Amino acid sequence: MMGDLPEFYFRIRETGAAVFRVSTDNRQRRIEMEEIAVVNIRNGNIRAHGDRTLTAAEQAVIEAWADDRRAVLADRDIDDIHRAIDHLNLTTHWAQGRATDAELEEVTDRLLLAMHDLRTVLVRRKADRLAAAARAGADGAEAP
Repeated sequence: MMGDLPEFYFRIRETGAAVFRVSTDNRQRRIEMEEIAVVNIRNGNIRAHGDRTLTAAEQAVIEAWADDRRAVLADRDIDDIHRAIDHLNLTTHWAQGRATDAELEEVTDRLLLAMHDLRTVLVRRKADRLAAAARAGADGAEAP
């Protein structure tokens, strides 16, 4: 099993991870984890731990992990949106058929405000995209 351990371990944090080098190169063959860096995936900052200097290979592994992590989080974001759409549909079904008056009274105002806010943002963003596409089309039409 010890041979199957990765060379690096990434302890996930809200904005990235603490990066550890994993080692069993000791007399007792115990797993040791030495913190080597902290990575912030939001701004791309990789900071070596303490007085340590990261090797080019360590830097490359951390950058590859950060790229993969950003992709995972982006996939989760869009999956969460698809789930939200499902929940809205389920909520509609619940409100139409199963909700009591007291339950509806409890959630109606908050749902209406949240849906109004979402609709406002979606309509504005769609208008922005349509305007940008129209500008791009007009610019392309003027080109020889």
